[in-house]
Amino acid sequence: MRVDHDAVRKHLTAFVQSHHGVEAYVEPPTNVTSSTLILIAHDGEWTRRAAGTRQAAFELARALGVPVYDVHLTGYPQRMRDWNSRQRGKD
Repeated sequence: MRVDHDAVRKHLTAFVQSHHGVEAYVEPPTNVTSSTLILIAHDGEWTRRAAGTRQAAFELARALGVPVYDVHLTGYPQRMRDWNSRQRGKD
């Protein structure tokens, strides 16, 4: 899968700059996507972009200056699940 690294960096940088308490979680590749990086803000709002490789995802998160975790080791934070629930309730 081809990843437009410039577009990914621009989107994730904008998210970090417009939210506070952002943490990054590296997700493993699937059959249809490469490794992804998900950014989760203090309130649980999140965004996800393909990063290419696991190493690229960790490097990008570090370049953004946010804490980074392997989702296999930590799981997703409760605030993300809470935010998703609130969004479903708005329908």
